[in-house]
Amino acid sequence: MESIQFSKEENIGFWKNLILVSIFFIATPLTLGISLYSLFSLKTNTLAKEVMESTNVLTSPKSGIRVYASLPTKFPEVSEEVTAADARPEMVKQYLAYYKSPLVPLSDFIVQTADKYSLDFRLITAIAQQESNLCKIIPPETFNCWGWGIHKNGTLGFSSYEEGIEEVSKGLRNEYLNKGYGTVEEIMSKYTPSSNGSWAHGVSQFMGEME
Repeated sequence: MESIQFSKEENIGFWKNLILVSIFFIATPLTLGISLYSLFSLKTNTLAKEVMESTNVLTSPKSGIRVYASLPTKFPEVSEEVTAADARPEMVKQYLAYYKSPLVPLSDFIVQTADKYSLDFRLITAIAQQESNLCKIIPPETFNCWGWGIHKNGTLGFSSYEEGIEEVSKGLRNEYLNKGYGTVEEIMSKYTPSSNGSWAHGVSQFMGEME
């Protein structure tokens, strides 16, 4: 009887060990597979999150992140004051050239003299247009394109166009603007008081053409 009982216990032990071994070999690969899958999924999600965050940097940059764009390293500097000042002689020159005026070579001098006496750079040229068709209709050898000092008692003449530009500019400053004649209409009231307004209209129109 004892030998038979011993054999049954051995059989039970054998099958128990076999089952445990089988469970080990089945569970271990399964556990390993689940672990690898979980690790792979976590890494994939992390990578995807990083890619998504890097894509959104341009629209919503995070603190500490610098966003660079392909921009010029040096921008040109443009001075409006210099550009405007440099353009004035050319504007006057083109205007004079269009009407074939003998004053064309003096466009720089006209602007410089206007600055000297703090005048609108267009005023002298516009008055010359109104009075003499830009020096094409003047008393012979007077170089007086502005009707300056021309009256029934005689005609004022200058030795050159340059002298005329200088003297008329100075006279407009000292005898007109400094005495309160600040608009074209007010200048007309003293410059040519007999005008019905056409003088001021013409001068204003010619100044506008040089804008």
